[in-house]
Formats: sequence, structure tokens, C-alpha cells
Amino acid sequence: MDPARILTALADLAPVNKTAATGVEEVGQNAAWGGSLTTVPGAADLAAHDELHRDERLLRQGWGVVTGTHVVDGRRRRIAVPLVTRPVRLDVALTEPFDHKIVPAGDLAFHPALAGTEHAARLAAVLAPERAGGDLDDPAWLLAAATAAGYAVAAVVHRAEPESPRPVVLARSVVYVAGPRTESGPIGQSLHDWAGRPGLAGTALAAVYGTADLPDAAPGPDAAVRSPLPLNREQAAAVRSARTAPVTVVAGAPGCGKSHTLAAIALDAVAAGRSVLIATQSVHAADVLAGLLARHPGPEPMMFGDTERGGTALADLGEALPPKAVEAARRAAADALGLLERVEHAVETRLDMEERRRRALDAPVFLLDDFPGLRDADPDAVAAAAERTRGDGGWPWTRWRRRRARRDLQRLAGTAADSDALQRCLGIARDVQAMTRLAAEGGPRLEPLWRNLAQADDEAARTAGAALRAETAAADRRDRKAARALGELNAARLRGDRAQRRAVLDHVDAASLLRARPLWIGTAADAETVLPARAGAFDLVIIDEASHVNQLRAAPVLARAKRAVVAGDPRQLKFVSFASDARLRGVLERQGLQGLEARLDTGRVSLYDLACGAGPVVELTEHHRSVPHLIGFSAARFYGGRVRPITAHPRVQQTDAITVHRVAAAAADEDGVIGAEVDRALDLLEGLVAAGDRGLAVLSPFRAQAEALEAAVMKRFDLEAIRAHRIRTGTVHAFQGSESETVVASLGAAPGDPAGRKRFLAGANLFNVMVTRAREHLHVVTALDDPGGLVGEFLDYADRAPAAVPGDGAEGRWRTELAAALSGADAAVRHGYPVGHWKIDLVVGEGDAAFGVLCDVHPDGPRAHLDRQRALRRAGWRLVDAFPSAYTDDAARAAVAVLAELRVRG
Repeated sequence: MDPARILTALADLAPVNKTAATGVEEVGQNAAWGGSLTTVPGAADLAAHDELHRDERLLRQGWGVVTGTHVVDGRRRRIAVPLVTRPVRLDVALTEPFDHKIVPAGDLAFHPALAGTEHAARLAAVLAPERAGGDLDDPAWLLAAATAAGYAVAAVVHRAEPESPRPVVLARSVVYVAGPRTESGPIGQSLHDWAGRPGLAGTALAAVYGTADLPDAAPGPDAAVRSPLPLNREQAAAVRSARTAPVTVVAGAPGCGKSHTLAAIALDAVAAGRSVLIATQSVHAADVLAGLLARHPGPEPMMFGDTERGGTALADLGEALPPKAVEAARRAAADALGLLERVEHAVETRLDMEERRRRALDAPVFLLDDFPGLRDADPDAVAAAAERTRGDGGWPWTRWRRRRARRDLQRLAGTAADSDALQRCLGIARDVQAMTRLAAEGGPRLEPLWRNLAQADDEAARTAGAALRAETAAADRRDRKAARALGELNAARLRGDRAQRRAVLDHVDAASLLRARPLWIGTAADAETVLPARAGAFDLVIIDEASHVNQLRAAPVLARAKRAVVAGDPRQLKFVSFASDARLRGVLERQGLQGLEARLDTGRVSLYDLACGAGPVVELTEHHRSVPHLIGFSAARFYGGRVRPITAHPRVQQTDAITVHRVAAAAADEDGVIGAEVDRALDLLEGLVAAGDRGLAVLSPFRAQAEALEAAVMKRFDLEAIRAHRIRTGTVHAFQGSESETVVASLGAAPGDPAGRKRFLAGANLFNVMVTRAREHLHVVTALDDPGGLVGEFLDYADRAPAAVPGDGAEGRWRTELAAALSGADAAVRHGYPVGHWKIDLVVGEGDAAFGVLCDVHPDGPRAHLDRQRALRRAGWRLVDAFPSAYTDDAARAAVAVLAELRVRG
């Protein structure tokens, strides 16, 4: 099926802009008017609001604000509309002279009627760093700009008149709190334009809708994954899938490392010479991914759109590295990888010897009497001789080699013929020799190798990232064509106008641009207004928060790449849409796409839902964020018990991390606020601040309740306290994708409230997000006494202290004997202790002093043992080896050594 028809259908399903004012952002009541904010009333409150909503980035600086009473949509109303605006931060000094500095934090956006015009260019110039929104010497053009935007203004003024009905335009700056971000640009027209572009059949868009024409790619899915970022098995599986599958879906519960995995996928693709576009739903998610990449060595991403890192990334193009520097980085990475592989081989060899020793103890060693030479012979030489004896006939030279091999085999093993019995005894001989060698060496002695492995892992990751950075900055990538393309991009950014920037990008050499800068990060909305509209320009697109992305906004992003990775969680909040079923059926009938109704239902089917039917789904189930008690309810209730916290440890396993605070209230007031919950939440917050806690969040599912909480926070705490203790407030929707050390959740419902309000609170996706934002402790404030349903189940769970983890019991003779010896010495011992998807043979001690004891090689072999060691070390575990070969199978001796370690830890 032609993907152009799908795009046309999506375009027809897009909302229609009915008026010129649609999408225009207005200045609200909470604003600071004036050029300098140092003495402006309300500036400190704006800065505090910015801190409380730091992840949402709601603060804006506007300029050329049209105020007064105007006719809009045929009606007269008072407005305050900036002709140009941009996200900002307020850098407020807390000591004299108390200067308030406006810090740009994203791209300029213009009134829709001015985009791409000369007026937009002049507005951008006014907000350039050297002007910083200062007064104009000749404001006549500003009057023309306001007129061109559709407003009948009487004059240009230099002092704020927010309450005056006189229609004027203000030639000064205003800082204000923005409302919810609107979609960027007319998406319907954009989709129609895309439908006419060539090359759509070979894109991720076609793959997602099942119409792709994509070739197979190499390497195969079983290829090894070496990443600068540490990966568990599920994350590595996602990387392998992304190398070849047209569409890969990465699913995962909160805290299971989706962002980490997406960063690893991006680096892996860049290392393979591919270009990558990372598109997110929110600016915060884009900044999170950029920050994660910045913490690891690797290529510098090109940020676009309203990201705080965008200006620096675009302006600092960097110098091209000469071939010698690139080659030196490659050699350093190869050397580090070679060392790591040698250390891994040494570890696996020692573990294999331990495993062979265990088999030798139970092996029928008497069988070696039939092949007496095997006790002292080199098993590899015997195996080689046996291999050469196989076969019949052949050339004289071949027959002579077989006769000679039989003589060698007779001399080495006491037999001239290969047989099943010989092969079995050859294995026994290897096991016996390993046992003899370990006895002579006093066990595998792995501790020095574990230290070497940790150092080699770090060095391999560092040098691999450095080599990748050098590769992408090589002189042959940043040639004149690339320099010209990057220069044009930077010039467009300095002009500020997104429409102008897009016009420039449509004419640059995209191949050279992406070769010089292969990694791009921004929002899905910004991608359509900033990036070249060229089918398959990127090799891979990674779309995060896909459950929150609708198909209309996703389609142009998917069309820009050949393959896609789509990440999300269907059990968290989804996008909200009010698409009409009748309109959907009518559009599909006109386009002859009735068979795709289940997929093209843009009101109900998110990008995540759509992608799940187009490619493999890799689920991430190892939880890294919070103590086990905080994720336990969601893991069982929403994820079928598949989520396993790798944060498990005796010091936190029985930590009661959820406290329920019950207050008395009959119902919410007429404003939808439960005052008793607000008061209790603020008392809790005050106690946490007094205790010196940091990373504090106060949230509620209901906007009115969240706003009341925010007002109370701003009344009780000054900017210095809000900033110092990293206090955040907002609705549950605003906190999706965020986390805090401690969360205070005001449920915002009372017994006498309407049933609809209670149903909203008990929405599974919303509730799941609300109770999984905390890393260390969750305080739940509620006026509900016996809510029943989902909320009641959670409150019952929260009221029960978490139980100890019993483990699965000792397995095997050695582990059982060692556990008994330790227990006999009054040491606390746990058997088969689960940590993430791994188990520790024995855990000895309590609290912070507890450590893991590995008694045997992992049942899945040396490689799995090595992976477990890495995972547990990264999770903060102290591990001790207690293999039987190191203690000549004497459990009492091993217990003495383990108890000595316990005394050191205690």
C-alpha cells in the first residue's frame, strides 16, 4: 500500500486551525513587565515558579506585546500577545545587589502571521544577546509588525499598560508563565506536503504501517554488543534488534532504563556509521537524553528546538581532527578492548576450571584406566590426533597422515582408534587436570582478576567513546561541504526564525551535514519545523515517550528515517485526543483505507500502540530507580510481577518507604481543593526541609489541588529554600518522565466527592505514574477512608511493612555446608537472594554490612557468571568468592574466611 495515501489520510484527520489566533500564546496574569527585572514586583515569584516546574520549562520571555482590547474571532476581548517569545530561566541572585538575569533556554517562536517575514528577523535581532530586549531607537516598524499580525494598534509604548483597554504594542520585555505548549506548525498541511515527497516506501513510516520496502541489514542479531554504556541482557537485546529490524519497540516500567537503552542504541548506530535522530514528546525528555549522553564519552549530539543545550551545541561546531588523531583514538580503543577480552578470557578460564573440578569429583575416573596415557597427556594434543584419524580412503598422502595420527594417538592415550569412550574419557581427563591444577594453586584466585576486569571495563568504555567522538569529528567528515552546511545551519539559527531555518535546511547538503553531525536530538514537534523534509535522510529514528505521541506528529519524524526504535510504556499516561469516529470512517472511505481503521484510529492508537504490531518488542524489566517497596505494588499490579528491582539489598529490603497520612474532609470545596490535604502536605514538606532533605516533589492528580499546593509552597518557602532543597510541584501529568528522592502525593479526593472524580483518581495509568516517581520515600496524603478498588488496594499495600526476602533455599552440597557453618557461628545467612534477574548464592550479614558470597559457577556457565558479577558490582554489592577448591572442600575453613570479611564490613 502506498504510504502517500496513509499520509494524506492522516492530513485529513488533523485538526483544522480556524482562526489566525489559534496557537498564539498569551501573557497570563502572573507576569513581570519591564526591561530590567531587578526591581520589578513579582520577578522573584516567577523565579520560584520556574524552580518548582523546572522540568516543564514554563517560563517565557516575550517582546513586542500587543495589549488592550481587540476584536478576536469576531468578539472584543482584552489580550496580551507577544509577537516573539522564547523559553527562559531566571538567574536570580540571593544576595545584594539581587540582580535578576534572563537566561535564554530555547528557540525563538514568532506569531504565526509573522513567521518567515522581515518582521520576524527584526524581532529576533531585538532579542539578540547584545540587545537583550532593550528599547528601540526607531519603533515605527514594530507598529507595522503588529499590524501585519492582524492587530489594529494605536501606538508603540515603552511602559507596560496591561490593564489599559487602549490597543498598543509594548516595546519592552515581559517574563511570564506559559500555558500548555501548543503543537508547532500546521501539521495537516505538512502531512499533505509529505505525501508528495519521493522515497517514502523505504522509510520507517512505511515499516510502521506495514508497507515497507526495506533491505536486510548486517550485522546479524546475534552479533556482540560492546557499548560505552553498561548494559544488561535485555538492553543488549534491544541494541541488537535495532541494528536490523525495520521497527523495534522498547517497552519498560518506570525506572527500568529506557533512556539508558535508547542512548546505547544511538551510540551503537553512530559507531556503525549511521545517522540517528532522537525525537521525544517533551523538551525535558530530550534534555534528559542529552544529559545522559554527555555523562559518557561519545559524539556530541546536535540539539535542535527548545532545548537548553541547543544553543551551545549548534554554535560550537568544533574543529576537524587530523587523521593521526583519529587513528590514535582508534588504536587506544582497540588496545583497551584487547586488554578487556584478555581479562575476560582469564576469568572465564578460571571459572571453567572450577566447573570442571566440580564435575571431576562426581566423574567415573576409573574409566581412565582404559586409556592410561590420558592422565598425563595434553588433552588438546590427544583431541587433535583423534580428529586426524577420522576418515577412509583418499590420496596416499592422506592415508599416510591418518596412519601417523593413529601412532600418535596410541602413544598419547594408549589406543589407536577414536571412539565415543575415548571422547568421554578425554572430557574426564580435562576435568581431572583442572582439579589438580586448582589444588596446586589454591583455588581460582579471582579477586585480582575482578579488580582488573572493573578497570578494563572502565577503560574500554572510555576509549570506545573517545574513538567514536574522534571518528565523527574526523577531517574527512568535516570537509568543505559539511562546513558549508553547518555554517548555513548556524546562520539560520542566529536569525532565529524557524521558517527561515527550515528553508535553509531544505537546500543544504543533508548527506554531508549528517556525516559531520550524525546524532540529533529534539522534540517530535520541533523536528517538523527545524529539520529538512527529506524521506529517509536519517538511517535511524528513535522516538521516546511514544505512548504520549500521536500518529499525526509521529508521521513526519518516521518519514525522515529508514528504520525506527519506538520506546514507551502503555501502562503510563497516554496522549489525549478527541478525534471523531465518524470523521475517521469518512476519511478512510475516501482514501480506500477501510482495512486500516484499527491502525489509523488517531484518537485512540498512539505511536507506541501502532509500532507494537510492526516489529519485535523488547521489554526491560530490571528496575534501577527506587527501593523495592516503592516499585513492589506497580510491579505486581500493572506488570504481572515481571519487574525485578536490582536495588534489592538487606539494607533497604524491609524499608517501609510508603507512609499514608489520613486527614478528615467530607468533600473538595467549590474550587476543587481539599484544604486539609494541602495543610498536611505542607507540614510534611516543612519537616523534610527542616531535616535537610533534598529532591522533594509535591504533586496531585487534580490541577486545582496541584495549584493550591503550589501556592502554599510559594507562601511558606522562599526562593532560596526552593532552590536549595530542589522542591518541585505540579500535576501527575507534569511529572511523567521525572523523579524525586521524596514525593508527597495529595490524592485530592474525599468520601463525598462525585464518582467521576474518584474514577479519575483510580485511572490505572495515572495512578501508576503517581506512585512510581519517588526514589526513596513516598508520602500519601488522603481524605479517603475506605476507597476500595485500585486506590484501596494500594493503601492496604502501603499500610503493610515489606517482608524479608527469604530466598529460595540452599542448592548443592557445598552451598548447604557453607550456609550451615555460617549459621552455626550466628551469622545471618540468606540463600538464593534475588537481585534484579540474578541470584546471589548466599548473603551474609545485615543492613549496610551485608555482602554476597558466590559459592559456585553460575549454572549458565562462566559468561553468565561474569555478567552477574558486573551487574551486582554496578548495583553496589560487595562480593566475596568462596569456591570449594580454595578451601579443599572444607566448609568450616571457608566460613572462617567469610566471617572475617563480615567483621571487616561490620
